[in-house]
Amino acid sequence: MRNFLLLLALLATARDQPKFNPGAITDYPNRQTVDQITIAARAYHRPELARQAFGSLDPYRHGVLPVLVMIENGGSQAIRLDEMRVEYVMADRRRVEATPAAEVKYIQGPDRPGMVTGPIPGGKPRLARRKNPLDAWEIEGRAFVARLLPPRQTASGFFYFQAPYRRGSLLYITGLREASTGRELFFFEIPLDEGAAER
Repeated sequence: MRNFLLLLALLATARDQPKFNPGAITDYPNRQTVDQITIAARAYHRPELARQAFGSLDPYRHGVLPVLVMIENGGSQAIRLDEMRVEYVMADRRRVEATPAAEVKYIQGPDRPGMVTGPIPGGKPRLARRKNPLDAWEIEGRAFVARLLPPRQTASGFFYFQAPYRRGSLLYITGLREASTGRELFFFEIPLDEGAAER
C-alpha cells in the first residue's frame, strides 16, 4: 500500500513538472538491435544534457551518473523487463551496478547544518537545514520503471550509477525475456562514447 501511495504522489508531482521528451530511438547513435529489440543509451554527464532532463539539478555534479535507456520492441511478442540487469562497464572492465532510483537520495546526505542566529543579537541559535540536492522528484520521476514492453512499443527512463563517466565505457544489459516463453534474449552492449557508430 505504501508503494502505491508513493507512486500516486510521484505521478501527481510529475504532472506539475516540465515534460522531458527523449525523442525517437533513431536519434541516438549508441544503439543495438537483437531479435527485433532495439536498445539505445546516452550518458547525461554534461550540464546541458542534465538541464534537459533534470532542470536545475545536475546529478553528475553530485557523484551520480544518469544514463538514459530507451527500449523499442519491434517484434510480435511482449518482452518482460522485470528481471533486467543494467551495468556500467568502464574501459578498464570495472563494472558498476545501477543504484535503484529510490536509493539515490541517500547517496549524499545533506550538508551539516550550520548555526544561524535570530534577528536579535544574542538571540537563541537555531539549526539551518539544507536539503539534499539528490532528494528531488526528478530522480524517481524520470527513472526507468517499465516491467513489460508490449509489441511495437517503446519505454524509456534513467538508470543511475555511482561512477565517473569515462571514454570507452559501455552499458551491459541482460535479463530481457519473452513474456510468453520466458526465453532470455541475447545480452546488449551499448557504447556510451558520444558519436559512437550504430551496432
